[in-house]
Amino acid sequence: MAKKRVHVWISGRVQGVWFRSYTKKEADRLGIKGWVRNLPDGRVEAVFEGEEEAVEAMVRWCHVGSPLSQVTGVEVKEEPYTGEFRDFSIR
Repeated sequence: MAKKRVHVWISGRVQGVWFRSYTKKEADRLGIKGWVRNLPDGRVEAVFEGEEEAVEAMVRWCHVGSPLSQVTGVEVKEEPYTGEFRDFSIR
């Protein structure tokens, strides 16, 4: 299976709506490694690593987000896979 890494920035109402917690739950379910954090400008930033299909599913999930979020944009940048993460964390 091919491995993939993406760096993602999610815009909209994504802070104060449990977005990071739901992101971790979905990442754990899909076997994704990496991290998620809030940014001072109101966006959420994340890095996802894992099997290509799982990473793509995680990016699709980001377009919907947590139940109370309202996602207006998702910017995705592919990066070289590193395998540096042991789990998925909230920063």
